[in-house]
Amino acid sequence: MAEFDRDTGTSLWPHEVYDLLRRAGVTQFAYVPDAGHKVLIDRSLADPDAHSVPLTTEEEGVALLAGADLGGARGVLLMQSSGVGNCINMLSLTAGARFPFLALVSMRGDYGEGNPWQYPMGQAVQPVLEAMGVICLRVTEPADVVPAVAAALTMAFQSGQAVAVLLTQKLIGAKPF
Repeated sequence: MAEFDRDTGTSLWPHEVYDLLRRAGVTQFAYVPDAGHKVLIDRSLADPDAHSVPLTTEEEGVALLAGADLGGARGVLLMQSSGVGNCINMLSLTAGARFPFLALVSMRGDYGEGNPWQYPMGQAVQPVLEAMGVICLRVTEPADVVPAVAAALTMAFQSGQAVAVLLTQKLIGAKPF
């Protein structure tokens, strides 16, 4: 059962994920604005010890994470599933440059989707990421979010892997548009 803030009625897992990322030393938050990552984006913007970088396109985030690693920092790319398509070519950098890559992807085009334009990329996300050498951890239940992100942090920053946590619409809810 998901835990909720009694005052706001919002799920607590996004706050738990932010705290987990910060405890793991993540200081760089690259993002394209997205309601699915609102808590993470807002908290990173308010955190004086974090660097929150709005992107014009998601592939910039891949390069930003490479730069973070070169500078001795840890970063995360926050994007919607439609942005994965923008990253395909740039993801070759993760294999060639061999740096840790961590992405949290809010999914569209699955459970309860009402926008027909979201289905093609939403359905292609996992196969495309895996074809580019990115390990995918798909999360559908609130209780599984924090353990999945913790596993992804270990895989990325201790094992040097490229990892994406896919936050499904069953978890985050389908947008009404």
